[in-house]
Amino acid sequence: MTIPSPILQALERAHPSWRPILERGLQAIAAANPSYLPELAADNYLPTELRLFAAFQQPLDQVRYVLVGEGPYPRAESATGVCFMDGAVQGLWSEEEGGGLSKPVNKATSLRNFMKMLLVADGQLDESNTAGEALAACSTRAKAGAAIQTLAEMQERLHSHGFLLLNASLVFRPHVAPAKDAKAWLPFFETVMQALAAKQPKLILWGKIAEQLNKLPSVQALPQIAAEHPYNLSFIANKEMQALFGPMELLKR
Repeated sequence: MTIPSPILQALERAHPSWRPILERGLQAIAAANPSYLPELAADNYLPTELRLFAAFQQPLDQVRYVLVGEGPYPRAESATGVCFMDGAVQGLWSEEEGGGLSKPVNKATSLRNFMKMLLVADGQLDESNTAGEALAACSTRAKAGAAIQTLAEMQERLHSHGFLLLNASLVFRPHVAPAKDAKAWLPFFETVMQALAAKQPKLILWGKIAEQLNKLPSVQALPQIAAEHPYNLSFIANKEMQALFGPMELLKR
């Protein structure tokens, strides 16, 4: 089946090791729902700028973890094609005296709660007190040179640990329910997970939409952890997430 040209062009953002797999995944979508990709190509969706497959810049042979969120941020400047990497965020820490996290991080709820979870896991914050003076003290230490300073550095740290940062739906459209778009991408994910099966990466599923991937046999066969989506405050105190990410020391330089 013919894949629309704008969708194929977006494959250029992926690492070459992924291209044949992603093409097979798109063919699987087309076989299951022939009208989906042509309709998508003619529609307005996020991410823009051919970043649909940007998460696949991580080379296939370096994948050790597959982190799956729900979908792109619903803002053009934020949706990068990489799970919870908000394009509107540069600095992580507030530049204001007595400030904690930067304003853009605070606006990106999932990223904010992920940062706080990391600080709790590192012993810098108590999960019962993750704001105000306690968070400001973390910021002061970070800006003194003890921690990474930008979201780009965070993405590099995650990549260095072998993370593939995906969303259950690779697109966001305000007039389409995210669960509906995610369902359309299931054949694509089955293809991707089959390609990873021999490597047995650990799968981390964030939120109800991501958990729907467990319908796929290739996903069921992988070791995995499911958690609430980071936009929930309870994520900060999630012990499994703390145990997984804490030893990685993602905030440290």
